[in-house]
Amino acid sequence: MENRQWAQDTLLANMRQELMAPVSAVLGYSEMLCDVAAECAPEVGSDINRIYAAAKLLTELSIRLLDPATDADLRSESDAEAAQSRIRHDLRTPLNAIKGYSEMLLEDAESLGSDSVAADIEKLLDETNRLLTRLESIVDFSSSGRVGSESKPAMEAAKMVAHLEAVIRPKSESFRHKASPSRILVVDDNESNRDLLCRRVMKEGHHTDNAEDGYQALKMLDEADYDLVLLDLLMPGISGIEVLNRMKAKPELADIPVIMVSALDEIDGVARCIEAGADDYLSKPVHPILLSARINSSLERKQAHDRERLYLQQIEEEKSKSEALLLNILPAGIVKRMRDGEVLIADRFDDVTILFSDLVGFTAMSSTIDPDELVDALNHLFSAFDAEVRRLGVEKIKTIGDAYMAAAGVPEAREDHAEACVRLGQSLVKATRSVSIETGYDFKARIGVHSGPVVAGVIGSHRFIYDVWGDTVNVASRMESNGIPGRVHISAETVRRLAGRFPIEARGRVTLKGKGEVETFLLAEGG
Repeated sequence: MENRQWAQDTLLANMRQELMAPVSAVLGYSEMLCDVAAECAPEVGSDINRIYAAAKLLTELSIRLLDPATDADLRSESDAEAAQSRIRHDLRTPLNAIKGYSEMLLEDAESLGSDSVAADIEKLLDETNRLLTRLESIVDFSSSGRVGSESKPAMEAAKMVAHLEAVIRPKSESFRHKASPSRILVVDDNESNRDLLCRRVMKEGHHTDNAEDGYQALKMLDEADYDLVLLDLLMPGISGIEVLNRMKAKPELADIPVIMVSALDEIDGVARCIEAGADDYLSKPVHPILLSARINSSLERKQAHDRERLYLQQIEEEKSKSEALLLNILPAGIVKRMRDGEVLIADRFDDVTILFSDLVGFTAMSSTIDPDELVDALNHLFSAFDAEVRRLGVEKIKTIGDAYMAAAGVPEAREDHAEACVRLGQSLVKATRSVSIETGYDFKARIGVHSGPVVAGVIGSHRFIYDVWGDTVNVASRMESNGIPGRVHISAETVRRLAGRFPIEARGRVTLKGKGEVETFLLAEGG
């Protein structure tokens, strides 16, 4: 019996839909004509107003006549045909009036004063004629169209009912989807309304708090975290829309979904709330099922938004980690260029200074020390080197075993590149002595410095490295390998750029592989 009743209601709903679509079109075109009625001749404007009055009457009759709550005859086996006959008669009256006035206006098209007005009247007339033609079949719920009939309309309707039952109609409470338990704030100045809303919300498995006015609500929102607010529109003190505006103005409250609840069931109030940032709107008295659906929908959107925000935060954190890792490998300027889309990074620098450092006797030492201790001691030493590099603003290029390479003047040119590398050499000598004392290993470093032109760029596609190439690099390496443990070995090119700013000792001529004999210098001890 219940299923049959629901099926009957569904068929009635289908009939209302089939009728109201063209009725709405007729009313819509009538309203458009009213917008320009004042611009037309007086007799035309009067006829347009009559058309609009008839269209409004048609709409009101359609809503009232097909309301199952007021027209029980539609459900009655014995009275259905009489009810349908009455509906057809009542609807034809305004339709015939609309048709008559529209045809009269089109007969004297020149008086309309605008082709667009004539075009709208033609569209209105087409919709009116179409509805008059279909009225008989739309309002047909006689025995040939009832549930169980084998007529084509009834079979189509039966399919629709079956579809709705299978897809839309909830079979039981267990099939209704519910959002995760959440904390909801109910705001209403009426105690009974607050109580009813809270009880219905708690029945859905949520925790509720309530506030009796807007001031209390804002205070509670500042003091606790809420997932949703049910907010009354009309309250003493400050209105619900003012509470909504203040919430949206605070970043920490702006993302909390708000469902406005009010006895004002009019479009301007709804529009104002939506424009102010409300997620939904419910009219009083609130239907429990609709309340549940709106709450679940709003909470699911918020939970999805929270998950998205968490994912974005995690992505940003991972991006920061990746960037920090990249900055440990590449210079900051190079990282920025790569982020900006540069694929091939290669630059020529006319004047830079290269420093090489190498530990004396490290290979022999490594065969006598436990690997873990050796790596720990080397890490201690190179960490001290890295600290000095950062302090002096020099660019660490790479380490190869126990060798350490740095450069000044790349990837950003600087005038004091020679001075910076010599100061770094001084610091590395001191750092080596300090680490030797701290670790107990007798580290001694040879340091070589040379200045000149280089080419620098990024190589590799999996493990990037910023490297420098050229004869200047080769000479700096030879300066290190021919240096003296614990001293900074400096080429004549670098000394020339220092311009007497450091105490320098002439070492004499030294044979460098590939260069022959060249004059070199040492940074004075204690200098």
